[in-house]
Amino acid sequence: MLNQVHTHRMEIFSCRASLDFARRVIEEMNKMKSPDESDIQLGQLEVSQFSDGEFQPSYAESVRGATCFIIQSTFPPSDNLMELLLAIDAAKRASANKVIAVVPYFGWARQDRKDKPRVSIGAKLVANMFKAAGADSLMSCDLHADQIQGFFDLPVNHLYASMDFLGPLNKLKRKFGDTLTIAAPDMGGAKRANTYAKALRCPVVICHKTRARANVVERIQPIGDVEGRDIVIVDDIIDTAGTLTAAANELFKRGANSVRAIATHAILSGPAYERIDSSALEEVYVTDTIPLSSEPEKLALQGKFRVVSMAETFARMILKVYNYQPISTEFIM
Repeated sequence: MLNQVHTHRMEIFSCRASLDFARRVIEEMNKMKSPDESDIQLGQLEVSQFSDGEFQPSYAESVRGATCFIIQSTFPPSDNLMELLLAIDAAKRASANKVIAVVPYFGWARQDRKDKPRVSIGAKLVANMFKAAGADSLMSCDLHADQIQGFFDLPVNHLYASMDFLGPLNKLKRKFGDTLTIAAPDMGGAKRANTYAKALRCPVVICHKTRARANVVERIQPIGDVEGRDIVIVDDIIDTAGTLTAAANELFKRGANSVRAIATHAILSGPAYERIDSSALEEVYVTDTIPLSSEPEKLALQGKFRVVSMAETFARMILKVYNYQPISTEFIM
């Protein structure tokens, strides 16, 4: 049942950067509805573009009294964040009953602390912006750190990609057996790697990383047994792929049989595609929270990528949130 507990209708909208993902979510939601219920349609959200780069979202249908879910990942450029904030503001001013921001990838999450003097805490600032825009709650996936939820002065529904990744990981477990090993690309990913390793009952390797400067890895030192292992590196984000490919190359150099990677958010900026294509990585599993590049030169470098869709997971969670049902039981790891 789509609507089990109240009469406020549900409306699903998407900003421009996540249109394809939103359409897949709608398809999955329609598979879940009862036969006597009408199909859910993606709402009409139009964006007017001005010659100086300014833009203005507007709703081409009434949202008065509706519970509005607005889907948009806030990966660079910052226009994606601003477009979402303006869409939230527009819905509130159009008398929506509730506005729920569905942000599969929450940008600025890596700026979650003052790691040196005189810097901003970008994750907190962006959280404040969602509140100021009028969002009633937020849904996101694999925040860079769980404690970022505390930056929000509104409810946060935090989803995890781990359950979606278990499918391909279990296939690898059946293929490699006792040689399968989970690796963290740096010390910060040790908790995530241990969670996967516990579920798969396999050993863990931790890579100790030192940086020369931001986005530049100076040295990788694996901690744990590597030789003769089939290793899967797990992370939440692939940005420039510097850390990931340096870790993969070092693990392969030290005797690993094969090296793969899984990561939730494929930002893939700068030379990321080229680095992955020329690295020791055999496969890279990512989700569709951020779309892979459609540029011809980048398409040619995507042979190692395997996309695991989270559309079904987001569809189920949107329906649960709409019907005031708990979601924590869905994510056991």
